Amino acid sequence: MPMPPSQDVLEAFAAVGEPHLLQGGQGKTWRVGSVVLKPAGLAAESRWQASTLDALPDTDRVRIARPVRAVSGDWLHQGWEAWHHLAGRTDPTRCDAAIEAGAVFHELLAAVPRPDFLDIRDNWWSRGDRIAWDLTAVAEAPVIRRLMKARERVSLGEQLVHGDLLGNVLYEPGLPPAIIDWAPYWRSPAWAAAVAVIDALCWHGADNELLERWSHLAEWPQMLLRALLYRMITDLEASRAAGSGWQPHPAYEPVVKLVLTRAELE
Repeated sequence: MPMPPSQDVLEAFAAVGEPHLLQGGQGKTWRVGSVVLKPAGLAAESRWQASTLDALPDTDRVRIARPVRAVSGDWLHQGWEAWHHLAGRTDPTRCDAAIEAGAVFHELLAAVPRPDFLDIRDNWWSRGDRIAWDLTAVAEAPVIRRLMKARERVSLGEQLVHGDLLGNVLYEPGLPPAIIDWAPYWRSPAWAAAVAVIDALCWHGADNELLERWSHLAEWPQMLLRALLYRMITDLEASRAAGSGWQPHPAYEPVVKLVLTRAELE
C-alpha cells in the first residue's frame, strides 16, 4: 500500500482528518477531509498547473478542481500537491458528456500560452504523444507501423487541452460536471476528444456510433489515428520501462481495424 502524506504535509495544507486512499490517481491520491493530496511529478509542471487553474474564471457550465496553497505560500510541500475535493463520481461510459465538459474547459484555456515544461517533460505518456505525432518515427511493432503509415500531415490550431478526459470528469446530480487531474498537452481540442473516444471504444464498451457522432471535428480520422497511437505507444513505453516485452492488448485489435478503415475512407 502506498504511503499516505505525513502529518507535516497535512498541516502544511491545513488538511484535517485521516487520509483515505482514493481510486484512480495512479493509486497514490489521498483524501483528507475536504482536501485531496497526491505526490507531485515534475515540480515545474505542478506549480504551473496550480497557478493556471487558480486563475481560470468560474463558469456555471463546468466545475474545476482548484489547488490548495501550502501555508508557506508555495503550491508544493515536501513533494506533495493539494486540491479542493469536489463532489461527484467518474463514469467512463459517459464519453459524450466528458467531451462536452472538456470543450468548455478548453474554451477557458484557449488564451493560456504554451508552457516551457512541455519541452522537458519525459515520461511514458509524453513519449507516446510525441512519437504518435512524429511522421519520421519508425516502429518495430507491426500494428503500430500500420497505423503510422496511415497518418497524413495535418494543419490544426493547437492549444492547451486535457489529454485524459474520459476518467477525469466527475458527475453529481444537480451540479455541472467537474474536471479533475488535468493532463496538459499542447494539441488540438479534436485530438483530446479523439483520445476519449479511443478509450471508450477500447475499454468501456462504446459502439461505433460514438466515433461517428464526433466525426464533425477537424481532421477526425487523423486525430483518431494519433490518439490510438498515443495510447498504444504509451503502453509500449511502460513495458520497456518494466523490462518486459510488449504485445498489444486484444482490446486494441477491433479499434485498430475501425480507425484504419475510417482513415482509408477519407
